[in-house]
Amino acid sequence: MTGAQDPGRLEDAASVEAADPGGMLRQVASSAAQIREAQRAVAEAGIAGLADDGRPRAIVVTGMGGSGISGDVLAAVCGVGCPVPVTTVRGYRLPGWVGAADLVIAVSCSGGTEETLQVAAEAARRGCRLMFVGGTGSPLADLAVQSRGLFVPVRSVGQPRSTLWGLTVPLLLAARTMGLADVPDAALESTAKLLEDVAHRCRPASEPFVNPAKRIALDLAGDVPLVWGSSTLAGTAAYRMCCQLNENAKYPGVYGGLPEAGHNQVMAFDGHFAGGGGPSADPDDFFRDREQDAEHGLHLVVLRDTEEHPQVRKRRAASVEMARDRGVAVTEIAAEGAHPLERIATLIALADYVTVYLAIALGVDPTPVPAIQELKARIA
Repeated sequence: MTGAQDPGRLEDAASVEAADPGGMLRQVASSAAQIREAQRAVAEAGIAGLADDGRPRAIVVTGMGGSGISGDVLAAVCGVGCPVPVTTVRGYRLPGWVGAADLVIAVSCSGGTEETLQVAAEAARRGCRLMFVGGTGSPLADLAVQSRGLFVPVRSVGQPRSTLWGLTVPLLLAARTMGLADVPDAALESTAKLLEDVAHRCRPASEPFVNPAKRIALDLAGDVPLVWGSSTLAGTAAYRMCCQLNENAKYPGVYGGLPEAGHNQVMAFDGHFAGGGGPSADPDDFFRDREQDAEHGLHLVVLRDTEEHPQVRKRRAASVEMARDRGVAVTEIAAEGAHPLERIATLIALADYVTVYLAIALGVDPTPVPAIQELKARIA
């Protein structure tokens, strides 16, 4: 059950720790270590052999939830200039066009995700090139042995959604091995250092007025977040933030990306949840909900990439101005670093901390996901 928002829960490390019995903040803080550990695991797995058969026609990542987002991060880091398509399958079926010329990467932190196992088995039957990333001693590991596919073991740090970099780095290094991604060791290490810096700034002992994640969490509490990315890369981080709002804070979040959000979601600025009911709201309407006027409404969260299309940059600035003109709260989060991996990692890291602190401020335990477990039990 949730309680009312209480900023006091974020005031000091002791209060935060008491409200986070599952240690979700410690899991989030392990991101830099995950990058370094995954590099070692990939090297020991013998990933260099992936290049023996040349460049695949396409890379298809199959995974769900916190494991599936690894495919989106791979596509974002490879970028629009990648010479082969990178796509993620979230479901039970492999697209009909996938065949022996394609590399299918099955990602499951637990190694037991039913959708992922079904797609991976189908890929094996079609003779696809195969790679598996997940837990040791799992059904996924067994399938890797049966199909003679490359298996990279991943040590979960607690929850799959918190093991993002342990799951993603093997994919990045696979793409690098085949000449599809420019991710040198120096970029991996610089990204790890940036993640350590974000962890320091967002540490539990840091007070809300200097801790960016605590501050944003308190600003968001009670609002309906529209989370927009200003590039394809930032859009992936925006989608991740909405997923983390759902799982960590048990809270809704509406994902969008520019320029597309300017063709639909921007209209929400004039709707029911906008500040004061939007520009058409009549202050003399006796029957309007005055409590809603003073309470929370929409909150536009813009994840800003350092590399934006010039027209998208204009759309972003104009959208922010329009939101503020209509009384919609706005929070902007800027990417850090130059390399695509640095930029997406810093956006994701700060957003992860925001969602955990939002959970704590609302009196929600960020770690367990009982509704997901209930759903699995109902269909078992």
